Amino acid sequence: MILMNDISKTYIIGGEQVHALKNANLHIGRGEFVSIVGPSGSGKSTLMNIIGCLDAADSGEYILDGLPIGNYSQKQLAGIRSRKIGFVFQGFNLLAKMTAEENVELPLIYQGVKLSERKARVSRALSKVGLSDRSRHRPAELSGGQQQRVAIARALAADPAILLADEPTGNLDSKTGMEIMKLFLELHQNGNTIVLITHDSSIAKLAERRISILDGHVEDAV
Repeated sequence: MILMNDISKTYIIGGEQVHALKNANLHIGRGEFVSIVGPSGSGKSTLMNIIGCLDAADSGEYILDGLPIGNYSQKQLAGIRSRKIGFVFQGFNLLAKMTAEENVELPLIYQGVKLSERKARVSRALSKVGLSDRSRHRPAELSGGQQQRVAIARALAADPAILLADEPTGNLDSKTGMEIMKLFLELHQNGNTIVLITHDSSIAKLAERRISILDGHVEDAV
């Protein structure tokens, strides 16, 4: 599903080179639930951006769902993001004036999915996250946990190969955060491939496998 060999990424900040990733190697199989944990500045955000095709490595090989995408253009990477990856962010990123079902439906409109199929996908996705009865509510009418469930439904509706979650519990209290993690565990049990990025070791250990990153190096995978 995800295969990275000797991935490196360097940024120029204030005239100095910052080596965000140094010959990182990573393998995540189909259907796995993996957490990537590390402190601020460890390189986990850079790794997430490359996994999610939001950025490209300077060197190394990246194969995603059988596709060698290391030399893809930005337009090609955008297409991969749209078809292969469902994103869940810390800040939910919901549109305030839209209902839950409209937020979930919007990416499908951009993808050109037909109306009847869009409605069916939205209904299934909201049902999976337990929000069928909140489909007509706007974000301000939902709790933080419910908003994150809408964000997860939005990601699921596109039937992505990978669900990529960046600090998905970061804006939630501990009780609500554990409810969201329980939902991820249920999705994993149903066959979804999930990669969760976090700095919280208590959250990371709930995944099937934990990968640590420090100073741009993938330290271990347990």
